[in-house]
Amino acid sequence: MQEKKHKLELDVQYPDTRLEASITPDMIERWVQASLLGPAELAIRFVDAAEGQVLNRDYRHKDYATNVLTFAYNEGEELADDEPVQADIVLCTDVLQREAEEQKKTVEEHVAHLVVHGVLHAQGYDHEHDEEAEEMEQLERDIMEALGYPDPYAEE
Repeated sequence: MQEKKHKLELDVQYPDTRLEASITPDMIERWVQASLLGPAELAIRFVDAAEGQVLNRDYRHKDYATNVLTFAYNEGEELADDEPVQADIVLCTDVLQREAEEQKKTVEEHVAHLVVHGVLHAQGYDHEHDEEAEEMEQLERDIMEALGYPDPYAEE
């Protein structure tokens, strides 16, 4: 069965080059496509802890580096069916590598999950309230399973 592909403009940036050889744009495009509900224009950027902390502090008012930040530029807007979601998704290599080790996951599994998570945020999903969190987490589980990865929320 052929998966439906949505129109996608994807820019993958590696200012922090540590994952450039192992996490390729083709892998990222596959993860993004699996997460899309419609067309999108996305940039996915891998940064170090210093840049991650500056972005989180300046835009989220939290003075630490976090694993993923999503900047959705048409958040809350009603989009026509052919109008793309526009977002930048920033992944902090230092944080995600540490988390993968702590959670006993491969870096690939963890990055795949963070990309799925970020793309869902870009499309309006959130986890501020329990009901929203449950819906978003189940969607993440379903997408990860379809991609052939284990449940990202499974306890060890």
